[in-house]
Amino acid sequence: MRSLFPLLIACVLLAQTPPPETVQPFGSKFPNLDSLAVGAWWQKKAPAKGKKGAGNPPPTMIVPRDQVIAFALYAQQDGMLKLTAQLYPLMPDETRVVRLEVRKGDTWMEVSRTQVMFPGWSAHLGCGGWDGSKDTPYRVRHGEKAVFEGVIRRDPIDKDVITVANMSCNSSRTTGARPEIIDNLRRQDPDLLFFAGDQTYRHTEHTAGWIEFGLQFRDVMRDRPTICIPDDHDVGHPNLWGEDGKESTAPGNADGGYMFPVAYVNMVQRQQTWHLPDAFDPTPVQRGIGVYYTRLKVGGMDFAILEDRKFKSGPLGKIPQQGPRPDHITDEKYDPKSIDLPGLRLLGARQMKFLADWSADWKGVSHKAVLSATAFCGAVHMHGGKDDRLLADLDCNGWPQTARNEALRALRRVRAVHLCGDQHLAVTVKHGIDAFGDGPYALTSPALVNTIYGRWWHPKDEKPGPNPVAGSPLPWTGDFLDGLGNRISMISYANPGDIKDERQRADGYGVAKFAKATGKVTFECWPRFADFSKGDTAQFPGWPQTFSLEDNDGRKPTGYLPEVDLSSEKGRAVVQVIDEQTGETLYTRSLQNQAAYAPPVFAAGTYTVKVGVDRPEGRVISGQTPSKR
Repeated sequence: MRSLFPLLIACVLLAQTPPPETVQPFGSKFPNLDSLAVGAWWQKKAPAKGKKGAGNPPPTMIVPRDQVIAFALYAQQDGMLKLTAQLYPLMPDETRVVRLEVRKGDTWMEVSRTQVMFPGWSAHLGCGGWDGSKDTPYRVRHGEKAVFEGVIRRDPIDKDVITVANMSCNSSRTTGARPEIIDNLRRQDPDLLFFAGDQTYRHTEHTAGWIEFGLQFRDVMRDRPTICIPDDHDVGHPNLWGEDGKESTAPGNADGGYMFPVAYVNMVQRQQTWHLPDAFDPTPVQRGIGVYYTRLKVGGMDFAILEDRKFKSGPLGKIPQQGPRPDHITDEKYDPKSIDLPGLRLLGARQMKFLADWSADWKGVSHKAVLSATAFCGAVHMHGGKDDRLLADLDCNGWPQTARNEALRALRRVRAVHLCGDQHLAVTVKHGIDAFGDGPYALTSPALVNTIYGRWWHPKDEKPGPNPVAGSPLPWTGDFLDGLGNRISMISYANPGDIKDERQRADGYGVAKFAKATGKVTFECWPRFADFSKGDTAQFPGWPQTFSLEDNDGRKPTGYLPEVDLSSEKGRAVVQVIDEQTGETLYTRSLQNQAAYAPPVFAAGTYTVKVGVDRPEGRVISGQTPSKR
C-alpha cells in the first residue's frame, strides 16, 4: 500500500488550489524557480528517470506524512544550540509548526518550537543555556507522527586529536545514496563535517537538490556538528563573484553579483547556514542579501568560516580580457600584474576586520584554522578535459593577487591551515606570499562525486619544480608559480585517470586531523571507493602528510625582541607584535603555560608588543627593537 501513497496523495490534491502567496514567491520574472517545492508542487513531478528530458531527477517530494522531516543539521557553541530541520514541502492543510525535543533520562522534553519557513520548507530551532559537556539525544517532530532523531554531541574539549572531514562538489548527475562514502565516514568518526560548497548542482531547484543532498548524508550529519556553506552552483551560478550582492546580468555572471532573486539566494543561505553561530556582523549586503561569515569552536579548535565569493570583484569590465572569456586567461605572454589592479577585492574589508578580531581571541582554544569554498591559488593546469589547458582561471581565490596575499597574511598571523573544495582536484600546497614556503598549508578536497568537471595538475614541461618532495610517488611536486603568478609549493595532487570511468575520476574527500598537544596537523585524502570493511586503507598517492602548525608561518626570524615575562598571565598569555612603521600586525600567538617569550621579528625596525589573558589587551610595550640571538 505504501508504494501507492505518492499517487494517492497526488490524486487527492490535484483539484486543490495552493495558497496564493506560494505561487510565485520569487517574482513573475522567475515563475518556475524552485518549482518542485512551490505552488501546486504535488502536480509538478520531475520526469521519471529514463524518460525523455528527465536527465537524473531528484527524489520525489511526495512522501508518507510520517517522513516529512528529511534531515537535520546542527552546531553548538558557548551554551547555544542551533539546529535546522529540513522538511519536504508541506500540504496546504498541514501544520507549519515544528518542535525540538531532547531526552533527559527517560523523558523527552520540548526545548524549542518554530514555524516552518517558506520558501524553502526549513525550520530553525535554537536553545540557549545548552550544556555542551555531554551527548544529548534529540528528536525533531512535526504533527503527531513525523520524527527525525539524532544526537547532539558533547564538545570534545578533552580529545587531543580533532578530526575534520573536508568535502565538496556533490554531483547531481549521480543520484541515489552514497553508501561507500557514508560507511567510511562513520568508521573514521570525524568530530566535525565541513561541506565547502556545491552540495547540489540543481541550479533552479535548490530545495529538491538540498533534500537530495540531505538524504545522502543525513546518517553522518544527524549526530555530529556540520558546517555547510553554499558555493556558486548552490545559488544557481556557473561561477560567482558576489560584488557585495549587486545584480548580475551578464552571461556567465562575470560582471559580478547574483543573477537569481534575493529571496532565492537568501533561501539557499538560510537552508544551508542558519544553524551556524550568528554572523560576526549580520548587516546584509546590497539588496538585502544576508551574510553568514562566522566562527565555530570545536574541541579547542577555532574555525573561521569565510564567504570567499560574497564580496569578490567580478572581472568583466575591470581588467583586460586575455582569453575566450573574461575569467579565463589563455595568452601565455600576458603579465599577471595586468589583472592585479587597485580596487579589486577578494574577502573585502568586513571579512578582513572579522579575521583581525578572530585572530586576537584565544579564549578556550589552542589552534586555529580557516574554512572557505575555494583555494587561494590556481593549482590546476587542465580544465574540463585532459588536453584542455588553461593558463589561469579567475574563479579561484588566487585572483586578485594582492587581495589573495592579504588574506594569506591573515591566516599566517595565527598559523592557521586552510581547508576548502571547489576545484574538483585534490591538492595539498604550501602557499608562498613574499617567498616560497612563507605562508600556510592548505588542503583542497576532491569532488565527492566528480561527474561534472575534470581537472589535472600537469606542468607543461612535465618536470618537478625546485625543492620537490623527497620520496614522493608523484612526479610534479616542488615550487611553482601558478598561472596568476602566485607562489605555491605543490606537495601532492590526485589527478583523474579516466574521467569517464567512475572508479578513475579521483573523487572522494579529505580529512584533517589536528593533534593539539603536539601542534601538528595530518592531511589525508581518501578515494570515494576505498572499502574500509575489506581492509582497503590506501589513500591517494602522496597522502597522508603531517605538518607542524608552527610552519604555517614560514618566515625566518632575523632577530628577537626583548623577552617578555608572562607569569602574570597565569598560563593563558596571548602575545601580539605590531610593526610601528607600517601598523601591520605581524602575528598573534597563544602561549599557553609559557613563563616567558622573546618575540621573533623578520626585519629591523621598531615594534609594539601587546600582551593579555586570552586576548592581547592587557599590557602594551612600545618602542621595542630587535637583537640577534
